[in-house]
Amino acid sequence: MSQRPPRQAECHRCAKMLDAHGWRMADLKRILVPTDFTETSEHALDWALSLAERLGASVTVMHSYEIPIAGFPDGAIIATPEIATRIANASQQALAKTVEARRERGVALDSVLREGVAWEEINAVADAIDADLVVIGTHGRRGLARALLGSVAENVVRTARRPIVTIRGEH
Repeated sequence: MSQRPPRQAECHRCAKMLDAHGWRMADLKRILVPTDFTETSEHALDWALSLAERLGASVTVMHSYEIPIAGFPDGAIIATPEIATRIANASQQALAKTVEARRERGVALDSVLREGVAWEEINAVADAIDADLVVIGTHGRRGLARALLGSVAENVVRTARRPIVTIRGEH
């Protein structure tokens, strides 16, 4: 899928937002893009890569996974080490495939894989790599779907210590 670069108006809007906080577009050198491997995340990653191309910035793509645990009043069921290893390996392969598919864009790309609660790990990685901007896709779920699934993007926006751009998935 061919991704259009951010329109001039989008870049000006970003510039105004950053300017309000004492930042300039030229200050953006490292962009963090979390992914859950959905179309929405792919769209956000392609948008961030287009922005990085214009600014000469690098992009770090990250994914966070959780090992399933089911709690009950009398105990808990925890994934076996074999299942945990399979989840980690599948996550690493998907992350590598996502990054490799975009190598030809000419943007410096690296990746980070973390185990933990997604929004917490996104903030931790943003701090660890000293990200200047976090670009995250949002599914725009409402109602019961949002109540059951939660919103990683919303939690990141509420708790982040860095500028955030949310990119809504194409519906």
